[in-house]
Amino acid sequence: MPQSTTTSGAAPGTTDYSAFIGTRPITAHQRVDTDALTAWLAANVDGFIGPLTLEQFAGGQSNPTFKLITPSRAYVMRTKPGPAAKLLPSAHAIEREYRVMHALHDTDVPVATMLALCEDESVIGRAFYVMEFIEGRVLWDQSLPGMTCDQRAALYDEMNRVIAALHSVDPAAVGLAGYGKPGNYLARQIGRWSKQYQASETEPIDAMQRLIEWLPQHIPPEPPDDAARVSIVHGDYRLDNLIFHAQEPRVLAVLDWELSTLGDPLADFAYHCMAWHVDPAQFRGIAGLDWRALGIPDETAYVERYCARTGFTMRGDWNFYLAYNMFRIAAILQGIMKRVVDGTAASAQAVDAGRRARPMAELAWRYAQKVR
Repeated sequence: MPQSTTTSGAAPGTTDYSAFIGTRPITAHQRVDTDALTAWLAANVDGFIGPLTLEQFAGGQSNPTFKLITPSRAYVMRTKPGPAAKLLPSAHAIEREYRVMHALHDTDVPVATMLALCEDESVIGRAFYVMEFIEGRVLWDQSLPGMTCDQRAALYDEMNRVIAALHSVDPAAVGLAGYGKPGNYLARQIGRWSKQYQASETEPIDAMQRLIEWLPQHIPPEPPDDAARVSIVHGDYRLDNLIFHAQEPRVLAVLDWELSTLGDPLADFAYHCMAWHVDPAQFRGIAGLDWRALGIPDETAYVERYCARTGFTMRGDWNFYLAYNMFRIAAILQGIMKRVVDGTAASAQAVDAGRRARPMAELAWRYAQKVR
């Protein structure tokens, strides 16, 4: 799966994941003209005073993310890939990330404060935006090792609360009525990711070809009142895309909005629930673990809590939503492998991530066969 891109500090009694999300020297193909960036920041970010030092976050498979350090404060800059990158259509849409986080700032969805957006690629060779730097925990292991049962239960309930809050936001009320196309969300998404996979294929994956044919034929029918179920969907909502408070089970910011749009909240929630179905030995999941002994709710209880918070009811076959999301992730992983082949991958973990496209596709096909 695509990886998170912001720092953490482990709270007492938790595992320190800084090895995965700390900063590292900037790679050659991601270098930035510091003088040009400093001048732009001084003119566009209130209170910015140099000198400026840049570090690159170790995570992040898609859009490179940097820590901007000055004597008085730190910032986060997220950019499109370096100038040499071959970008797939509709990918790396950092302008959309900026727009959705800016719109959600005054809602119950916790997001970082957006400070400036630069779409002029002549400044540093690519578009970028700057946001506040938030200190907190980013947790990578879904089993939350080192925590008590109560701590795990509280963190899972907080994740549930935040995604329910997101899906309860009225897009029009926050200026996002036109953030996505109305209707046929699943059909459009399946078409999009089919094209993205085909554009980035480095070797044939039989399960992907089967899914490309099967998924459009098994989309759950949209009820007449489906317009009421259109929500802002994150597209990549999971544990390690959240910054938690250092001591409290409270989300301070939801990260990585690149895949956000308007769409079916159940499809977005099912993506989040994939954790209960993927093997922690192969992907970041909790399948096969003793959830009760860990204090983690089972999927049924977790879904019921979400439905109670949103007022939604499940429709269609849950296995379809899981198969669709696994297919989508396989397409994203294949995109990472394509960037490895092209030499433009933004993370040292890219090769490992890219190799997981095939097993994820095969898992998706197994869930597709469960659909009644």
